[in-house]
Amino acid sequence: MQYFSEKLNPRFSDTDALGHINNTMVPIWFEGARDPIFRWFSPELDTKNWRLILAKIDVNFIDQMYYGQSMEIRTYIGRIGGSSFDVYQELWQNDKLCASGTAVMVHYDYQQQKSVRIPEAISTQMHVYLHKV
Repeated sequence: MQYFSEKLNPRFSDTDALGHINNTMVPIWFEGARDPIFRWFSPELDTKNWRLILAKIDVNFIDQMYYGQSMEIRTYIGRIGGSSFDVYQELWQNDKLCASGTAVMVHYDYQQQKSVRIPEAISTQMHVYLHKV
């Protein structure tokens, strides 16, 4: 199964008073790791020609995460619909799954203010990264 991988090193400022990675950081990191998927719809990441809208996000915290230890975000496609799709992501540290999350994205026409069908060429690319549970 293929996935996009992004490695990061948490900053000291990413921690909370308990010495853990602050839970607000995970959705931010997940969004940053969605760039390869954004490029399917807007190759130059040009916000004047943006074609996606975020409908929902959820994050599951599975294990504690710490400063000073590198992390990996794995990004998959979780579901493919007609005009929407799920981006499923996992955050790993020390070979342990520490968090997972799903973002529901909609292929969107901002001028017409409505969702539009995902082009077949993009849907084909998505199937390569489909996460089979």
